[in-house]
Amino acid sequence: MKFIQGQSRDQINLFPVSLDRSIDPDNEVRIIDLFVESLSIKDYGFRTDFTENGRPAYHPTDLLKLFIYGYLNKLRSSRDLEKECGRNIEVMWLLKCLKPDHNTISNFRRDNPKAIKKVFRTTVQIARHFDLIGGKLIAGDSTKLRAHNSKKNNYNQAKIDRHVSYIDNKLEEYTKALAENDGDNRHQIEDEINKQQERKDNYKNIEKQLKESGENQISISDPDSRQLMLRNNITEVAYNVQTTVDAKHNIPIDYKVTNQNDSKAMGNMVQRAKSILGTNEFTVLYDKGFHTGSELKTAQELGVETIVAIPGVPSTSQAPNHDYNYEHFIYDKEADIHTCPQGQILTTNGSWYKEKTSSGNIILFRQYKTRACKSCQARSQCTRSRNGRVINRNEYAEYYERNHINILEKEHLYKRRQAIVEHPYGTLKRQWGFSYILTKTGIGRASSDTGFMFIAYNLRRIGNILTRDRLKEYLRILVSYFSSKIDLSVLKNSHSGIPFYQRSLWSRKFHELLIQASINEKSLSCKVIRQTPVSGKQLKNEKTRIQ
Repeated sequence: MKFIQGQSRDQINLFPVSLDRSIDPDNEVRIIDLFVESLSIKDYGFRTDFTENGRPAYHPTDLLKLFIYGYLNKLRSSRDLEKECGRNIEVMWLLKCLKPDHNTISNFRRDNPKAIKKVFRTTVQIARHFDLIGGKLIAGDSTKLRAHNSKKNNYNQAKIDRHVSYIDNKLEEYTKALAENDGDNRHQIEDEINKQQERKDNYKNIEKQLKESGENQISISDPDSRQLMLRNNITEVAYNVQTTVDAKHNIPIDYKVTNQNDSKAMGNMVQRAKSILGTNEFTVLYDKGFHTGSELKTAQELGVETIVAIPGVPSTSQAPNHDYNYEHFIYDKEADIHTCPQGQILTTNGSWYKEKTSSGNIILFRQYKTRACKSCQARSQCTRSRNGRVINRNEYAEYYERNHINILEKEHLYKRRQAIVEHPYGTLKRQWGFSYILTKTGIGRASSDTGFMFIAYNLRRIGNILTRDRLKEYLRILVSYFSSKIDLSVLKNSHSGIPFYQRSLWSRKFHELLIQASINEKSLSCKVIRQTPVSGKQLKNEKTRIQ
């Protein structure tokens, strides 16, 4: 039977093929190369100044290219990336046959969390450039990524107390056994006592660290990681990654690595989204885990429309007859009164009371009640309390009510939330396998790891939507401008008129260089009309359009 035969390994080629010709023109690695070359690496915060003594350093652009390639191909380990430098022809082409050590690779990711975040911002700017960001409807959510810290090495005060109590019981048993035994086992019992005492000292040391930290739990292997609730009663020591995703093409526009739950996360993420989009004319979608009064207040006072799912009311907080639940009591803001379903008026004495929630937060509320409750025929349907029905209205009630109206009026928008925000999570965690944080020892390193995940996702997503050829041609234009001989120092302070969302470091200099640009959207050919320094006022007044 005949089989296809390979070429002899000793065969000498008459016409050698260059490394560049070995890489297909439409290979994704060429997009990575053009993308990184279009960045102003030094301005992003990557270190480029090194002492002349000793062995030369690797340039940040080379290491950044290596990491982006790795994350796009499900490779995150510094040792795996080191291996690829010597056996993967695409990486050889990308790094021009450089072979950095795994320590050098790892240290680059460790030392540059802020710069990596700015690179992610650039991917968002590219998406905005091609009108892939709608900016009208965004969805937010979080996902838990497991940390390099087991549950065994995570402690709270209750867990420490259990261990210490167990050791005390053991010590008591051994001490009693030692008093009754004077034979050969005496040395063995003394060793056990010393062993248990060392364990107790270790837990006391952990307890001291816990109290000094001011936190309610402490992790030993990765100090910033926390034991968080995944679902129901399932917990995991993890980081909680907050993400904001635009609805038009499911492109993430922001991420933030935290070690807290979702209850206090929405307000800050909405503020960041407003800064990124440069407007407050958008609607945010969140699930019920984010339904917190203070966060709704922050978002709504920014002028942003909130549609946040409302948690179910516990049965203990409901009236015997659901027709008499809180939502059926009509509030009059001007008169500051509630009217019950029976038409009775509930008033307040004007005093504010404090209540501590299950999460430890303090909220203020007023109480509304009426004496008519005692003689009301519907009392048994309205309340189980002997003192009659009391309505507690907290300080954030108006923000809850406004959100409730939005839910009723725009339920069709909320139904899109999961399809929007879960799209990146499905790709990153299920398809690419990024369900855990690879780095350890700190939230900064976790942020670097997460940043590369979203950089890779955005580049892949943009390339799939636009086609690679169109994206490559656009990046070539950027590279050609940064390789020009124009002195950028004379333009150092001439960007004051550009909105925040256009001030990514590459975009800012592009605006400074091109006061008026004409780019044909079909061919993406670019013609420079003027390249003279101008003031910030001129930049603000003149219309600079980058297609």
